[in-house]
Amino acid sequence: MISLAAALYDYQKLPPEEVTPLARSWITRGANFVTCYSEVRAGATLTREQQPDESMMFSIDAQGSVVCGEQGVDFSPGTLVIVPPGPSEVRCTGGGRLLRLFSSEDVALAASAGNAAGYANGAPGVAPLAAWPDPVGGFRLRAYAVADYVRDGSRMRIFRCSNLMLNVMLPREGPRDTRTLSPHSHADFEQGSFAIEGEWMHHVRYPWTADLAEWREDEHLTAGSPSLLIVPPKAIHTSRNVGEGRAWLLDIFSPPRLDFSLKPGMVCNEEDYPLPDGAVMG
Repeated sequence: MISLAAALYDYQKLPPEEVTPLARSWITRGANFVTCYSEVRAGATLTREQQPDESMMFSIDAQGSVVCGEQGVDFSPGTLVIVPPGPSEVRCTGGGRLLRLFSSEDVALAASAGNAAGYANGAPGVAPLAAWPDPVGGFRLRAYAVADYVRDGSRMRIFRCSNLMLNVMLPREGPRDTRTLSPHSHADFEQGSFAIEGEWMHHVRYPWTADLAEWREDEHLTAGSPSLLIVPPKAIHTSRNVGEGRAWLLDIFSPPRLDFSLKPGMVCNEEDYPLPDGAVMG
């Protein structure tokens, strides 16, 4: 059965959950992940007092540094930073947009999401979050310039940590060819598709069950950027940008996808993060 429906959050139409003089942040959760999209001005500081597990910060077009105790790394547009557990600060020296990803292990953060009520009764059909092994060399700040990780023949640039996976797709120029769509489904995990640029149409089809009352019509959901689509398990889905100009989409998973991780070279930072016990790369 399909227990959850796809949900689309268009941040152009929704108020932010957190507002300070130098930053506005929209907080949205899935079953196992929480997204924090922030529009910042120079001088903004985004603070986590005590994070229980790893998190990610992707700079869309802002710059600054991430500081954890005595550790610190600088970031510029297009940098992905993996942040260790514990306290941390994102210090912005230049304005722009940031996307931070957390797991739902941070209960208070998940509860602050604008859609928290939708998960009040849990998420039937979604496998619970189980962290993967600790990174090689232990937890620490790790920064990746995403532009350095383009593979021939692929639009994907996939990174993982112990609890999250982010696919920073290559931007598209012009509308997607409707003859080359990629409808697919996932057995027991959600997909978050975060639109950074462009206009998007998301197509979702729900499988039939034995109970006619549970059947749902196909959905064709449209939104601009920034926006987030959360797709439930078993729902067939594909996304396409519409209209001219540049379009950019990121995909979010928690925990990391094993199918991607078992393909050699598919995960850009696979050398930093071991596979779960018993998993063997093909």
